[in-house]
Amino acid sequence: MHWFDGTQPRRHAPDYFVRRADGSADVVDARADEQIEARDAEAFAATAEACARAGWGFRRIGQAPAVREANLRWLAGYRHPRCIRPEVAGRLWDAFASPRPLFAGAEAAGCRLAVLPVLFHLLWRQLLVADLESALLSVDSIVRLPEDGTR
Repeated sequence: MHWFDGTQPRRHAPDYFVRRADGSADVVDARADEQIEARDAEAFAATAEACARAGWGFRRIGQAPAVREANLRWLAGYRHPRCIRPEVAGRLWDAFASPRPLFAGAEAAGCRLAVLPVLFHLLWRQLLVADLESALLSVDSIVRLPEDGTR
């Protein structure tokens, strides 16, 4: 974003743009409270105003925990729809009907090399879930169906 603050040109690049399934949008800035200076607060206010004019939401959130952020960055690499193969997804949902370790479930669904991109896509979409907060995803991470049974 570029704007003029009355005395000089300013610019700010928000951290995330989120397009929701219903078509709505949010712009998100992630910055820990203790790292926000006056100039940053002005940029966030200008961003919120621009977003409101565009019909988008704006949120500033604190910094995500490092483990969660690393897991989400990994899974984001598999967010593209090209990673989904419905026949493999079905086998993965069956494999994880009871919680089990990531590699064990992947191997139960087929060739691990072919299955893992689909598994990571389903984790990204939260159509399968794992604890992304306390440890990096690994062969032993427990994966399960979501509580609401969404598929």
